[in-house]
Amino acid sequence: MPGSSPAPGSSPAAAAGPGPVPADPPGHHHRPVPPPPRPDRPQPVHRRLAPPLAALAAVAGAFAYVGAVDPNEPGHYPVCPLLQLTGIYCPGCGGLRSAHAFVHGELGTAVGANALAVAGYLLFAVLWVFWLVRAVRAKPVRITLGPAWWWGLGAVLAVFTVVRNLPFGSGLAP
Repeated sequence: MPGSSPAPGSSPAAAAGPGPVPADPPGHHHRPVPPPPRPDRPQPVHRRLAPPLAALAAVAGAFAYVGAVDPNEPGHYPVCPLLQLTGIYCPGCGGLRSAHAFVHGELGTAVGANALAVAGYLLFAVLWVFWLVRAVRAKPVRITLGPAWWWGLGAVLAVFTVVRNLPFGSGLAP
């Protein structure tokens, strides 16, 4: 009511109402307000399975190629530049021979060519199954590794590289 005092606990400005709306500056355009988010509906299962199955197809294709084209025969693959220039085995040296042996079911030969690569194949298999199960259940896959994990991985690669190039670590050399 006009002339009445505001309610206890409120300011006189609040009792007066919101007041006039200020004008927009010249050249200012309003952006459309997006609609409120809809509840997420999971994608159909064939769409959720496409990424992990595509990754598996790519890896299987790569392994099939390495299984068919023997890296033990010279001329099929380039030589490791670090090995060629320095005579030092890098962490990846022997990886193709390892994959070739793995494809042919020669697990001992695969480990002998590059044990770290075989561990990588097994880690990929575990992570791929995890990814597939999460895709079937319509759950996102989020694997975040902190700096300690990356430093640890770097340390493992460095130790593997040093040990395989020392006389007592010749069992790890390809």
